[in-house]
Amino acid sequence: MILLTVGAAGWYSSIVVLIPVLQEFGVSRSMASIPYMSTMIGFGFGGILMGRISDRIGVMLPVLFGGVSMGTGFYIASLSTTFLQLSLVHGVLIGFFGMSTTFAPLVADISHWFNRRRGIAVAIVISGNYVAGVIWPPTIQHHFDTIGWRDTYLGLAWICFAAMTIFGFLLYQRFGGNGGDDVNESPETPKRPLGYSSGRLQSLLCVAGIGCCAAMAMPQVHIIAHAVDLGFSAMRGAEMLALMLGCGVVSRLASGVLSDRFGGIRTLLLGSGLQAAVLVLFLPVDTLTGLYLVSALFGLSQGGIVPSYVIIVRTYFDPGSAGERIGTVLLFTMIGMALGGWMAGALYDLTGSYDAAIVNAIAFNIMNMVIAGMLLRRVVAVKQMSA
Repeated sequence: MILLTVGAAGWYSSIVVLIPVLQEFGVSRSMASIPYMSTMIGFGFGGILMGRISDRIGVMLPVLFGGVSMGTGFYIASLSTTFLQLSLVHGVLIGFFGMSTTFAPLVADISHWFNRRRGIAVAIVISGNYVAGVIWPPTIQHHFDTIGWRDTYLGLAWICFAAMTIFGFLLYQRFGGNGGDDVNESPETPKRPLGYSSGRLQSLLCVAGIGCCAAMAMPQVHIIAHAVDLGFSAMRGAEMLALMLGCGVVSRLASGVLSDRFGGIRTLLLGSGLQAAVLVLFLPVDTLTGLYLVSALFGLSQGGIVPSYVIIVRTYFDPGSAGERIGTVLLFTMIGMALGGWMAGALYDLTGSYDAAIVNAIAFNIMNMVIAGMLLRRVVAVKQMSA
């Protein structure tokens, strides 16, 4: 959990830096979202590579390599002289080679060490990137306001390198069992999960990941800019983001309990439905108190969605490929986050407000709910056939 918290500094710095990028490089709102988009895409593709490597050699060496990459990335970003340079560093060093080592590999690894309580174990670990959401946005914003974004990035370089090196060495022990290979939602073998081919189920999960996270990205990426547009300070927006993600920790832990009891697919559908409902509330709200309240509700609704995919993968696929398969699904959630963040900025540039972006997010969310509903129908049908 600590490593996920540290690694997510790359994620949240790319969100908070949106306003300084607008001011320093003179780009549009959609262009200013590109460092975030490149971070998410690099993070996602790197997760497949690092997941595959960790399946074979364990997680210690990838994490140590990630610490060096993130430290180097933040250092070079602090010296960047062009917007393109900043975006590339975020995508390659911070996202692809750095952050990716602290998500899919670690989440897959922890799933091997638990069986009956796997859901809550995964939820605790994966909560790290939301704990980061409580810590990093206001901390980074404070230092942006006092010492500037470049010196702040230099400090992040040393923090990420030191922390990931220290804690990475503690991961020397590899799991030597069978990965707790159980199937608690269906009796199928991994060759025909829920009656689908493995490739088809993997594809459905990937498309679902795009849907939920394109919707999720709109408030997470643009809440600070949205607050500024409504006349509040960037620090108030950073506090809203921190509140959103702090409530997301509660939601993630609750989703772990629900996944252990009801399975990952039901938990996914519940979280997706709640997220869609709260997205609607962003449309009329324009007061400071209202934004705080809706931000909290959004965190409580959506925090359990991504952990549900991990439980679904561990339930229906071979545990020996968990790192790679989880990394693949998480890649598409990151593509969804990147797409949603960019689209929200582009729609703002076209319309001058975030209303169209919110409607767009709701549409993507409905796509996710349709797929989750299809999978749940398969779960029910399989149980009826085996009864």
